Amino acid sequence: MDTQKILTENDLKHTKQRVRVLEEIAREVTAVSQPDLEKKLGKEIDRVTLYRILNLFEEKGILHRVIDRQGTANYAVCAPNCTANHHHDEHVHFNCIVCQKIYCLPVALPKLKLPAGFTTETLNAIAYGTCDHCNKQP
Repeated sequence: MDTQKILTENDLKHTKQRVRVLEEIAREVTAVSQPDLEKKLGKEIDRVTLYRILNLFEEKGILHRVIDRQGTANYAVCAPNCTANHHHDEHVHFNCIVCQKIYCLPVALPKLKLPAGFTTETLNAIAYGTCDHCNKQP
């Protein structure tokens, strides 16, 4: 993932903190919680700065937020076609009930037929179960 390109395309300054947050989230296979990011980046980035960066990245369509079963915000990199204030991350978020990790699965969501006057901006599906890694555990 080219963090410099992503920041440039979104008209954001290339700060050390922004680059580190993007690199850390992109490195993960699963969505990363804000508390986990704080632990990993604690000496480099304070809590308030991390919170501001995550919110900015979400507003710009760089990251999307997934809430876990405990109500904690988790973040994953958005699809390339996401833009500011319009996310296209319409896929299944799989919450493993064993390891507590959240996976963004490339499973397309069905189109909803809504009543007249209703419009959909985004659609979010959350599945709970056991991930493939935990299913392999004895």
